[in-house]
Amino acid sequence: MDIFNIISLLGGVALFLFGMSLMGEGLKKIAGNRLELLLYKLTSTPLKGILLGTGVTAVIQSSSATSAMVVGFVNSGMMQLRQAIGIILGAILGTSVTGWVICLSALGTSDGLIQILSTSTLTGIIAIIGIILRMFSKKQSRHQLGEILLGFAVLMFGMSSMSAAVSPLKESEAFINLLTVFSNPILGILVGILFTSILQSASAAVGILQALSMTGAIDFATALPLIMGIAIGAAVPVLLSALGANDNGKRTSLVYLLINIFGVAFCGIVFYAINAVYPLPFMSLTMTTVSVALTNTVFRFITIVALAPLTGVLERLTGKIVKVKDGAASPAAISVHLEDRFLPYPPLAISHCREFAQDMARITQNGLNYAFDLLKNYNDEEYRRVDELENLSDKYEDSIGTYLMKITRHELTKEQNAEVSKFLHTLSDFERISDHTENIANVAKEINEKGISYSGEAQHELSVIQSAISEILAITVDAFVRDDIELAAKVEPLEEVIDSLCDEMKLHHVDRLQKGLCSLEQGFTFNDLLTNYERISDHCSNVALAIIELETDEFNTHEYLKNIEKMKQESFTRHFEEFQSKYSFDNP
Repeated sequence: MDIFNIISLLGGVALFLFGMSLMGEGLKKIAGNRLELLLYKLTSTPLKGILLGTGVTAVIQSSSATSAMVVGFVNSGMMQLRQAIGIILGAILGTSVTGWVICLSALGTSDGLIQILSTSTLTGIIAIIGIILRMFSKKQSRHQLGEILLGFAVLMFGMSSMSAAVSPLKESEAFINLLTVFSNPILGILVGILFTSILQSASAAVGILQALSMTGAIDFATALPLIMGIAIGAAVPVLLSALGANDNGKRTSLVYLLINIFGVAFCGIVFYAINAVYPLPFMSLTMTTVSVALTNTVFRFITIVALAPLTGVLERLTGKIVKVKDGAASPAAISVHLEDRFLPYPPLAISHCREFAQDMARITQNGLNYAFDLLKNYNDEEYRRVDELENLSDKYEDSIGTYLMKITRHELTKEQNAEVSKFLHTLSDFERISDHTENIANVAKEINEKGISYSGEAQHELSVIQSAISEILAITVDAFVRDDIELAAKVEPLEEVIDSLCDEMKLHHVDRLQKGLCSLEQGFTFNDLLTNYERISDHCSNVALAIIELETDEFNTHEYLKNIEKMKQESFTRHFEEFQSKYSFDNP
């Protein structure tokens, strides 16, 4: 085997890996690009986790990618470790599907019908169909099908290049002697681990083993230890994905390694013990691409069956190896971290972002509740709490905004773009509401320090408008979390009522000043509160309008606001009258 064969082999490996990636991406797209969300949402039982892990990995062609996503789920708190173990078990089995796809390269090259179905002819036909669909089809589904076919064709061309490159090895005595050494189980496993650690892909390692099997020099005694070593070596990219993860994320990556180590130990001890007592006749069986794929699948299936009942044991064992720190952090100590592991999977990244944005909205609402409590009964502890929540809101805005910009660098559907736009439109509004909440807390502190008290009439008016502000923010947050257009439509009528209340309160305040019922010092804090209340209702209106417009594919905010009185929609008028009646200063 000369330098040209080595170059051809490496080129074949490169084509193989690229084709596998291209085919997996195409399959994901044509499956609706929702596979990652299935992993997150449908893993209530270990069996569901195993089945979903198997299915998703069979599509995306990589157990490492599936497991890395799961590490991200656990690291972000979206999934429990016990759920993750089921998915990882399924991923370990699902990655064997690629070996069966590669078996198509073993189709014969004789005359007649078999010649038409030979690898080179079949690959060429698929490549032609794929490029036609990819370049000339305007329909998205056909475009994606073309990518799948092209990925398959590139994979098969890579496999053919590898097979041709290693073909001279069947005449090499040195190579045959080397394979005899690999039949030693311990050495074969170590070589498999090293080989897969370098390639970072179990599917590619098995594919190269299948290419070598075409030389006729690989027997079962050599193939089995290599396959077991390949399983352990596949844990390397998963372990690397956990660098920088929290304790639970590291435990999840460790599960992948432990499952494969225990699987190799169990299958190896049982198999070689039986072979020592009763020598098995198929140890010298010459391997083919099909028998390599079958051996790989059977080994992984036995591993899954043996370890599936031990989910609890694996969870406890990883807990002993990697200690998890307990205890809840204060808002000031919380670090807002969104998983970059999810970015290659936009539906998952957006779902991840949605949860953080919803948390930010709830934090904003909690901060306002604390601020209103301070106006009734001031204390320094709650004042610090409002300040901590405002700082946390700032962290959320920075982290989510940066993450959203990273998401936009990937190819997104129209619906995904709309959701990203909604978050970008609303983040700053929630953050500004938190700013005004902190302003209210500062006013409460000033009132407490200066011993300011309001007249009975002013206190009643403040109580009414504070109730209205609490409700408009509650409706806004609920509409945002539930993505509810009908609920969002209630915000603008209430915002109009709040504006009217503020105008009326300013007139009443001027009247009290003229009558000497209120002082200028009281007036400064009173007006500060009204200004912050108006701003909060304005930002709530912005959030609601973003929900309505982006859901209805309309982007004319100014026109909507300008004509809202003219429109006099039945629902707007009804809600306006209800809120006007509810929040009236004439009510007791």
